[in-house]
Amino acid sequence: MKFLEYTPFDRINDFLRELNLGERTIKGSLEAYSCKHTGTDKRLSLSLENEILDSLGKSSDTDSSPVEFLLSRSSRKTLIYLVLTLYRMYPDYDLSAVKAHQFFTEEIWDTFKQIFETYMLEASKEWIETYGGSSLLETVYKALDEVVNLSECEIYSYNPDSDADPFLEKGAIWSVSFFFYNRKLKRVVSFSFCCLSNLVGDGFLADNLCSEEDGEIFDNMDM
Repeated sequence: MKFLEYTPFDRINDFLRELNLGERTIKGSLEAYSCKHTGTDKRLSLSLENEILDSLGKSSDTDSSPVEFLLSRSSRKTLIYLVLTLYRMYPDYDLSAVKAHQFFTEEIWDTFKQIFETYMLEASKEWIETYGGSSLLETVYKALDEVVNLSECEIYSYNPDSDADPFLEKGAIWSVSFFFYNRKLKRVVSFSFCCLSNLVGDGFLADNLCSEEDGEIFDNMDM
């Protein structure tokens, strides 16, 4: 997986690098990766494939693990690309392909839009005040479409447990991560954004800040 630089992301990334909203700071990033394997990727990909196949061998028909999804070679390949993207983004984070699949959910654009508009409401207002014209969501859509052609993309959300989330930073109130995968282009774009409390002192655990209200946003959605 190779990091790709695309200018359509620059203005969005500059805006979301550290958006101070008083008591909170919004941080976000759009990153594109080629799915062409490097030497290291090939070895890691083989290791992840073996891990998945080993898990399948240990699964029974009544097992609650995602056997049907992992039985498809195409689906396993997609999962490996997504996990490899996470490895490139967080090289020091220990990731399991089988465990990671439990946190990946295939989505549609409308789901992403609903989550984005809910969590990024204040950021979107700041965007309009700063740049005017197109909304932040419209700008994100155009940038994504230019880089990965959204009409051909598979969209995945990544919602791990708080103790297994590489996107969470100390003081995080919430964290959201999406991946846009274009098979034809062999390209993945990750879009992660989180909210940090500016009132948190050193040593305060991030998961202590997660409110029931934040969880209810997802609970009430048709995922």
